[in-house]
Amino acid sequence: MAHRRSPGADGFRMPAEWAPHLRTWMMWPCRDGVWDDIAATRAAYRDVAHAIRRFEPVSMIVRPGDAAGARDLLGSDIALLEYPIDDSWSRDAGPCFLVDGKGGRAGVSFRFNAWGGKYHPHDADDRVAGAILAAAGVPAYASPLVAEGGGISVDGEGTVLTTLSCFPNANRNPDWTVAEIEEELKAMLGADKVIWLPGNPAETETDGHVDGIATFVAPGKVLMEAEGSADHPFRAINRANLDAMAGQTDARGRPIEVIVIPEAESVETDDDRFCRSYVNSYLVNGGVVMPAYGVPEDGLARETWQALFPDREIALVDISAIAPGGGGIHCITQQEPAA
Repeated sequence: MAHRRSPGADGFRMPAEWAPHLRTWMMWPCRDGVWDDIAATRAAYRDVAHAIRRFEPVSMIVRPGDAAGARDLLGSDIALLEYPIDDSWSRDAGPCFLVDGKGGRAGVSFRFNAWGGKYHPHDADDRVAGAILAAAGVPAYASPLVAEGGGISVDGEGTVLTTLSCFPNANRNPDWTVAEIEEELKAMLGADKVIWLPGNPAETETDGHVDGIATFVAPGKVLMEAEGSADHPFRAINRANLDAMAGQTDARGRPIEVIVIPEAESVETDDDRFCRSYVNSYLVNGGVVMPAYGVPEDGLARETWQALFPDREIALVDISAIAPGGGGIHCITQQEPAA
């Protein structure tokens, strides 16, 4: 691996999510058995896409056989790209786009194995990042690391945030050490420092993606899941992640300020996969698209995001038909930055 060309060596880096976007990429729901009601899920994806489209262009990848139905539901203002996808999580199967600060753009495709082989088939989704990069017309770098976009958060200034429960998991990269994974992430994302949080091994869908735990919201500022109520099943895990972030500095040596946000704890469901995370929101040009569940926590979460981004519009979208799949708005979106 030492002699492979890397984006970092070529001057590329992954910009922060709050940097200007050219567009957002999404993948149309298609896997049978994941959704209680795939028609309701598709309607919710439509609502997310339309909320984003108010701020920036959206391209939706659809199976060829689903294209006509998707066009009818989405309307004419969402672009479609036909490709034989397996599933609908563009954050994880899609590429991480890169910029070089001189007008150049590129992208990196990591290997994708459906979160440690949890779903089959997944070979088409392992290839979709390359298809997206080709459609975007940017050079592609391929990494042999099994990794998902939901497993990282970047500040655009050299710092990567990730979790020990995810990429080092034996179901993804059994032959890699934590140090080797760290070096690969730095090389592929143009970063100088990786901060490791414990993650959440009890969250069995993604093995503790960071985008349900913590996310950069500004240089030196991270939004994190609050500890939760006394009977929250992940209370000790949330506390461990908060403790691990305490005292951390970023790649430029700045101490990291932590802001906490509650989960949508009062949602009533027996579904262990249900995503209650407000951290799992998505920054768009001039806005923040955040999940809504119809519970009191929605308002507090909105206030938290508005305080972090006073100049942006906060758009709420009901994701009660998406969250049972194990993810939220961040999980179903992938930003393509502007040069």
